[in-house]
Amino acid sequence: MSEFTLILIKIVFLSVLWLFVIMAVGVIRTDMLGSPKKSKRAKRSEPRRSSAPAAQRAPKGRRNEPRSLVVTKGPLAGTSLNLTSQPIVIGRAKDSTLVINDDYASGRHARIFSDQGKWIVEDLGSTNGTYLGQQRLTSPQTISVGQPIRIGKTVLELRK
Repeated sequence: MSEFTLILIKIVFLSVLWLFVIMAVGVIRTDMLGSPKKSKRAKRSEPRRSSAPAAQRAPKGRRNEPRSLVVTKGPLAGTSLNLTSQPIVIGRAKDSTLVINDDYASGRHARIFSDQGKWIVEDLGSTNGTYLGQQRLTSPQTISVGQPIRIGKTVLELRK
């Protein structure tokens, strides 16, 4: 082989290596901080950690409607969040509504929200998945009271 061919092979190899490193850093950044491609409108609609004012609280509904989201297993067992009209974002990111420090949870792992009186759980493209019962979510699914939602080592349920 000529010297020119060897130099060309070295340059291509280093380029591919740097591309791999840049992509790995991007994946780690997205996992820790969330997706960087968010519009200003999407950022404004995200829930905040502060308590919801009385106007945002869910109205007192029928007896069978859930009123809270409870952590039943994991490091935050016993934690309870009141269900409001605002979506609940679960993940490791500091701006999540429910921050879980779990190696198997993504920065913005899942979202629970109300849609026409039904509660829905949606996986937000997490690496390790969100499970409703024993089934991994591939699309948003309706949640019933007492049905376990598993994110890593954390299990959550809707309660009345």
